Amino acid sequence: MSKLVSDCLYIGSGVILTLELLAGGILVGLVLGGVFSIARYRGICKSVINGIVSIVRGTPVILQLSIVYFLVPQLCGCKLSVLSTGIITFGINSSAYVAEILRAGIESLPKGQFEAAYSLGIPPFYMWRDVILPQVAMNIFPALVNETVTLLKESAIIATIGGMDIMRRSQIIASARYEYFAPLCMAAVAYYVLVLSIEYVGRKIEGRKVVC
Repeated sequence: MSKLVSDCLYIGSGVILTLELLAGGILVGLVLGGVFSIARYRGICKSVINGIVSIVRGTPVILQLSIVYFLVPQLCGCKLSVLSTGIITFGINSSAYVAEILRAGIESLPKGQFEAAYSLGIPPFYMWRDVILPQVAMNIFPALVNETVTLLKESAIIATIGGMDIMRRSQIIASARYEYFAPLCMAAVAYYVLVLSIEYVGRKIEGRKVVC
C-alpha cells in the first residue's frame, strides 16, 4: 500500500509541469491566434499567415517540439529549458487552431456589426475589443474548451525531451520495475481528472454567459 501511495504522489507531482505547459501554451495560442485571425481578416500578410497556419496544422506536434528544442539553440546559440520549449511549441501549435476557430467565429457575425461600428466612427482597436471579440468569444467558447483539452493531452509528448510531467514520471516507474499497467493507469487517471476539471469549469463559465 505504501508503494502505491508513493507512486501516486510521484506521478501526481508531474501535474505541476503539465499545468504550466497548458497555461503557457493556451495563453500564447490565444494571443498569437487572435493576432493571426484579426490580421488575416484585415488582409495584413494574409498569404504569410495562411502559410504558417497550414504548416503548423500539417506537421506533427512532436516534430515541432524537436525543431524548437534541438534546432533553435543551434541557430540562436541559446539553450531553451524544457518548460520554455514546451510553452513555445504548444503555443505556436495552438495558435494555428485558435486562428481557425476565431476566423469561423468572426465570419459568423452579421456584417452589420462591422458596418455599424464603422458608421459610428469607432476606432478599429476599440471596435475589435469592445464590439467584435466579446461576441465572437461567446460563440466559440465551446471550441476553445475543446482546444484546451486537446492541448492538455498533447502536452504528454514533453516526456520525449525529458520533461518530468505525468507521462514521464509514469514511464520512469514502469521502466524501473518492469511493471507498466499500474503506472500507466495512474497517469491515465490523472489526465482524465484534469480533462473532467476543464470541462466542468467550461460548463460553469458557459452557463454564466447564457444566464447573463
